[in-house]
Amino acid sequence: MFKTGTASTWLISSLAPFALLSVLPGCAQEDAVSFAQDVKPILDQNCLSCHQEGGEGYQASGFSMVSYDDLMKGTKFGAMVIGGDSEGSNLLVLMEGRADPSISMPHGSMDKVASKDIKTIRLWIDQGANNN
Repeated sequence: MFKTGTASTWLISSLAPFALLSVLPGCAQEDAVSFAQDVKPILDQNCLSCHQEGGEGYQASGFSMVSYDDLMKGTKFGAMVIGGDSEGSNLLVLMEGRADPSISMPHGSMDKVASKDIKTIRLWIDQGANNN
């Protein structure tokens, strides 16, 4: 026979790890996305050929993606990245094709930016678009 309290103590100690596991996913935070290590290589691969001095995109909009400061300065028409607001950041509006197809990025026959890369940029913007 069990002594009083022993069964309940055993039950609580046995179930505690499962209770903890069910709470932890809600507490987990995404790792910080680094501009230098995560975002800049994506922009360099997909955007920089046009969005630097002398490139078509730079000529049309004044938008350079050479540096963090250039990216955050935006175009001659306005901001492209709004820290903390990926839905309102025009960079993602254009990359995801949420704008008129004639201005979707990248243009023409260039390959679309991979979904996983767009997700990385989205997360970086939502985390504040830091220069890290």
